[in-house]
Amino acid sequence: MGATNRILWDPLKSIDSATFDGTYKKIGGPLEHASVILKMVNNSNVLVLVSTDGVTDIDVIPANSFWLYDEDAAGAPSPQAVSRHTQFWVKGSVGVGSVYLVSQYNL
Repeated sequence: MGATNRILWDPLKSIDSATFDGTYKKIGGPLEHASVILKMVNNSNVLVLVSTDGVTDIDVIPANSFWLYDEDAAGAPSPQAVSRHTQFWVKGSVGVGSVYLVSQYNL
């Protein structure tokens, strides 16, 4: 059975930037479903680096900003997705505010 056009959400993941110490920390648990739309919101006052292995920097989010990846934007018959069980990690200096990860998936 292929994917439908029904979109659902993984539970919201977050971390308080007050816990940052310059090392990578998990932002919630791993994705429960393969994600077709990912949004990370940096609602803190510090620059945040992002990783999927806790070692390699793959993206950056300036303070008080966000990024959005729409893996289904092309509308391909078989959309690309970020794999189920992918764990996201973030790091930065101690700050004020939280970082959030929003993930949508096809049912």
